[in-house]
Amino acid sequence: MKPLRSILLAGLLQLTVAAGAHAQDGLAAIKSAGVFKIGTEGTYAPFTYHDASGKLTGFDVEIGRAIAERLGVKAEFVEGKWDGLIAGLDVKRYDAVINQVGITDARKAKYDFSDPYIASQAVLIVRDDNTDIKSFGDLKGKRSANTLTSNFGKLAQKYGAQVVAVQGFNESIDLLTSGRVDATINDNLSFLDFKKHKPTAKVKIVDSDKSAEFSESGVLIRQGNPELRDAINKALADIKADGTYKNISVKYFGTDLAAQ
Repeated sequence: MKPLRSILLAGLLQLTVAAGAHAQDGLAAIKSAGVFKIGTEGTYAPFTYHDASGKLTGFDVEIGRAIAERLGVKAEFVEGKWDGLIAGLDVKRYDAVINQVGITDARKAKYDFSDPYIASQAVLIVRDDNTDIKSFGDLKGKRSANTLTSNFGKLAQKYGAQVVAVQGFNESIDLLTSGRVDATINDNLSFLDFKKHKPTAKVKIVDSDKSAEFSESGVLIRQGNPELRDAINKALADIKADGTYKNISVKYFGTDLAAQ
């Protein structure tokens, strides 16, 4: 009987350890480690990018730091290319992704989102001298610079465009202004920030898509972490209530996006 009892005890111990590990997968594990690990691109101004000194900064970066502060821990950013960014959550490279991740039904089937923390819209951008493309419907057979797995890339494909793969907004604009692509679909706020810094750039917006999957973004986390989701939502509510969100928003966009 001893060997059988030992096997049973060993099995119970493994189940207990596994249950404890699962319980530590979300908020408790973050607080225990003292770090909130956040996946982000670092190449998507003004949301997540490196300033002239090389420091990681941006609207999403500051929102992430503010959330971590409300959780009572430090924010640690793990940078990666967009096309593999969400997959990094699956292998637990980080606890969340904060990178203008659109809240879509397809993503909600596999992941959980916080409440939306920003809203924008998808815009179709072409060169100033382009007279052929006036709407999304004119994209058929044209070349659009986009990250392949982004909502914007999928929208371009929906309208029959040939998607030329890029790693971020700046590369999209470079290909567009150099004439190597006909268009790019991107975030309106990113475009406005770009034009603020480069007002003479020969590009323009010709169409926009305000549907929810392109307008609302949230903090993306693994499913099965309701305590973490609730804590992030409370942190977002708190930074809006105490003026932190407004200050960050005005810094990057010149206006309080929460009031719009």
